[in-house]
Amino acid sequence: MSNAVINITNLRLRTFIGFNPEEMTKQQDVVINIEIHYPADKAMTNDDVEAALNYKVITKKVISHVEAGHFKLLEKLVSDVLDICSEHDWTEYARVTIDKPHALRFADSVSLSLEWRK
Repeated sequence: MSNAVINITNLRLRTFIGFNPEEMTKQQDVVINIEIHYPADKAMTNDDVEAALNYKVITKKVISHVEAGHFKLLEKLVSDVLDICSEHDWTEYARVTIDKPHALRFADSVSLSLEWRK
């Protein structure tokens, strides 16, 4: 069995993230990185679109959820995105890392990662 690894790199979105008064009323940038593993044998041999995991569908769900959401904690946001990435039956492993740029004064960003394995 051959596993494919899909990487969605630096998906830049805006959402409400944080629990400070200013963060609850002003959208902030987040940068999302996703890794999804799934068996790709049929897609590799048949060149059949239906045999491949559709990363565009997953990305659209992520965008819709993140942009419409209000999150106090990065942990909740990452967990929600991970749930979207792992909901397809073919997904065997998923990892999501979300960066919150400029969250700390002297750092480029703060990030949190979560993993899921079937």
